[in-house]
Amino acid sequence: MAKGEGAESGSAAGLLPTGILQAGERPVQVKKEPKKQKQLSVCNKLCYAVGGAPYQVTGCALGFFLQIYLLDVAQEDKGVNFCLLPPSQVDPFSASIILFVGRAWDAITDPLVGFCISKSPWTRLGRLMPWIIFSTPLAIIAYFLIWFVPDFQQGQALWYLLFYCLFETLVTCFHVPYSALTMFISTEQSERDSATAYRMTVEVLGTVLGTAIQGQIVGQADTPCIQDANASVVASEGANLTQSATSLKETQNAYLLAAGVIASIYVICAIILTLGVREQREPYETQQTKPMSFFPGLRLVMSHGPYIKLIAGFLFTSLAFMLVEGNFALFCTYTLGFRNEFQNLLLAIMLSATITIPIWQWFLTRFGKKMAVYIGISSAVPFLILVALMESNLIVTYVVAVAAGISVAAAFLLPWSMLPDVIDDFHLKQPHIHGTEPIFFSFYVFFTKFASGVSLGISTLSLDFTGYQTRGCSQPARVKFTLKMLVTMAPIVLILLGLLLFKLYPIDEEKRRQNKKALQALREEASSSGCSDTDSTELASIL
Repeated sequence: MAKGEGAESGSAAGLLPTGILQAGERPVQVKKEPKKQKQLSVCNKLCYAVGGAPYQVTGCALGFFLQIYLLDVAQEDKGVNFCLLPPSQVDPFSASIILFVGRAWDAITDPLVGFCISKSPWTRLGRLMPWIIFSTPLAIIAYFLIWFVPDFQQGQALWYLLFYCLFETLVTCFHVPYSALTMFISTEQSERDSATAYRMTVEVLGTVLGTAIQGQIVGQADTPCIQDANASVVASEGANLTQSATSLKETQNAYLLAAGVIASIYVICAIILTLGVREQREPYETQQTKPMSFFPGLRLVMSHGPYIKLIAGFLFTSLAFMLVEGNFALFCTYTLGFRNEFQNLLLAIMLSATITIPIWQWFLTRFGKKMAVYIGISSAVPFLILVALMESNLIVTYVVAVAAGISVAAAFLLPWSMLPDVIDDFHLKQPHIHGTEPIFFSFYVFFTKFASGVSLGISTLSLDFTGYQTRGCSQPARVKFTLKMLVTMAPIVLILLGLLLFKLYPIDEEKRRQNKKALQALREEASSSGCSDTDSTELASIL
C-alpha cells in the first residue's frame, strides 16, 4: 500500500494534540516524500488472474450446453420396451423451470454471500480467501452431479434443479469474494486496472477452455435424434431405438468426462490463487474499530448515483450477450443447420475474444473507459443484423463469429474495470465506511443474473409454445424463427438500451484522475505517523 511518512512537528505541535489547535494556529508540517506503492509483479497478477477461470469455465459450459443437455440428453433411455414408449426425459417446460429457478437462485445468493462476507472477521488468510478455499471441494462435487443422469424415471427435473442451485450457491461463495479481491490486491488504480486486464484475459481464456473441453468432448459423441415424432409406436423401429439408446449413453458419458476435466481445472486454479495472492487492507480501514453493518451499507451503496447508472447500463448489455449464449447451441443446430459445427463456432468466438482483450485494455487506457464501452459493445450490432438477414452459410458464420468475439471481449473486460472506479468514488464520499466492496460486486452480479434467469426461462418457454420437438433432427419453422429472434433482434434492442443508459454515467477520465489524486492524499494522511483521527476527518470533509 502507498504510505506517507509522518513529518516532524514544531514544538507547539509536540506539546498540544493536533486536534486541539485551531485551523489558523496549526503549525505547518513538513512531510517527507511518501513511499511509492509497491507494484504487483507479473507473477502476482497471473496468480490473481487464474482465479477467474473456474467461474468462467463452469459458467461457459453451463451457459452454452445446459439447455440443450436438458432438452436432448438428460433422459433415462433403457432401450426398447414392450410398448416402445419414449424414454423418461426432461420436457421443455421443466427445463425452463430449472433454468429460470437456477439463475434466479444464483442471483439471490450473491447478496446473501455478500452479506455473510461483510460479517466475516479478518483471519491470517484474510477475510475473503477462506470463502474461496472451503467452497471449492463442495462446488466441484455439485458440478459433476449436474451432468449425471440419475437411474430413476421420476424426479429427474428435481435432481437437476437441486444440484444446479447447490452448485450456483457454492460457486458464488468463490466468485463474490474473488471479485471483491480486486480492491485488496493494490490501492493503485493503474495496478488494479492492469491486474483486471490480466484477469479478463484469463477469464476469456477460461471460456475458451470451457467451450473447447465441453464442445470438443461432447462433439465427438453422436447425439441421437428422432426423424419422426410418431416413430416410436412402429414396431419396425425397434432396432433404431436400440441404436439410439446406445448412442445416447455415449453422449451422456461424454458430458461426464467433460465435467471431470473441468472440475480438475477448477481445483488447480483455486490452489494457484490461494498460494499466489495475499489480501491487503487499506490504511484508513485499519483505523476503524467497527465495520459498517450490512443493511446500512447496502442503503448507502444503492444511493450512490454512479453505481446505479453503471449497473443499469451493464444490466442490458450483459443480458444481451447472455441471451445469445443461452440459445446459441440450439440456434446453430436447428436454425443454421450446423449440428456438428456449433462447438467450433463457439471456439472461434472465444479465441477471438481472448486475443482482443489486450487490445481493449490498451484502448481504454488511451481513449477512456466510456469510449471503450460505446465502441466495443456496439460493434456487435452490425454482425447480429447480418446473422438475422443472411441465409445459412458456414464461411460467413465463421467470419461473423470471429468479429463477434471482439465485442464479447469488451463486454467481459469493461464492467470489472469500471466497478473499482465507482468504489473509489464512494470511498471519497464515505471515507470512514469500509467493508462494502462485496456489496458492490455482489449486487452488480445479482441484477445481471436475475435478469438473465428471467430471459432464459422465457426463451425456453417460447420454444415450448412454438412446438419444440425434443431430440428432433429438425424443428418446425416457428421454432427456427423464434431462435433467430432470441439470438439476433432481442440482443440488439438490449444493447442499444444499455448504451443509452451509459450516457448518464458520470465518471469520465477527468473525474477518475481527480478521484485518484484525492484518494492518494487520503491514504498518505491516514498512513502518516503524525496523523490523528481528527486530521483524517477534516481532510475527508475537504475532499
